[in-house]
Amino acid sequence: NVRCFASLRETHFVQQDKIDFLDNPSQQSENSYMEFKKIRSTIVFSEEKIMQKTILVLGATGTLGRPVAYALNNAGFKVRIMTRDLKKALKIFNDSFEKIAGNPTDTTCLEEALNGCYGVHISLTPEIELQVVEAVIKVAKMRGVERITYISGASVAEETRWFPMINQKFLAEQALKESGIHYAIFCPTWIMDTLPMFVNQGQASILGKQPHPYHWVAAEDVGRMVTSIYELEEASKKRIIVHGPELISAHEALKRYCTAFHPEIKKISSTPFWLVKLLATITNNQELKGAIEMMAYFEKYGEGSNLPQANGVPAPTTTLDMWIQKRKVNENQSLNNS
Repeated sequence: NVRCFASLRETHFVQQDKIDFLDNPSQQSENSYMEFKKIRSTIVFSEEKIMQKTILVLGATGTLGRPVAYALNNAGFKVRIMTRDLKKALKIFNDSFEKIAGNPTDTTCLEEALNGCYGVHISLTPEIELQVVEAVIKVAKMRGVERITYISGASVAEETRWFPMINQKFLAEQALKESGIHYAIFCPTWIMDTLPMFVNQGQASILGKQPHPYHWVAAEDVGRMVTSIYELEEASKKRIIVHGPELISAHEALKRYCTAFHPEIKKISSTPFWLVKLLATITNNQELKGAIEMMAYFEKYGEGSNLPQANGVPAPTTTLDMWIQKRKVNENQSLNNS
């Protein structure tokens, strides 16, 4: 099949006898060869169009921003990173990424960063994301940016706006929907890559009881999904609920993680909210206070009742065990290279 061979040839997985088929058109019918040339031209043209597109990534050094930046880069897009911590970005990303220093809350910085961009991806902390989304929309209209992608949350809904963090995301979503710019809002549930954050000083602990199970998602899958939006020729306006393939409780997920990476930890503890609140008050730890409020919200509401729907975007496929295995391989490679 000429169409199949063309695809294989472009990805360099075709066997030598298949290469001979393509390299010797005289052995094939003229129509077959002309079809092959047409397909090859289409593939090359598509690759060239991708290479011409620049995507700005805001929050690229974060847990969800980094895999998006890598996935876009691997797909052939020009990736521009604007960051408040340029030294950190230089350590994470190689020279194939364009890196500029700037504050996403500064309109002047955004105007410079969005110049010549086809799209912009936003993955920022709740404290500034609404302000940045509104500023990006304003500048994007002036700069002719065609697409915006944004990381929201699976439980974001009208009925959960009582929680400040969720309300910020809800308002950011509304701003995008009313912007007139083509957008894709990604709403993931809990991310597997956050599991290491629950391990501290030789102990694995979860705030509260956390009775709700979650469809845990690998950050790499989110990166792949976001990239697929920019690869589509047709413009769209989508809100995408992102659920992983398995429903697992927080305790079970953390137990599996610790078994693989911290076998010395035999027990997953549940720290009561009142105790952590007392500690946060005594130490005046605002970050800890924020974590308490967030975990109390999830203990009450879980990942929400919104369900994924068919939307033309590839669904997450990474299971927790697959994620753990890949992380172990990556850690072993890092040790061998150090």
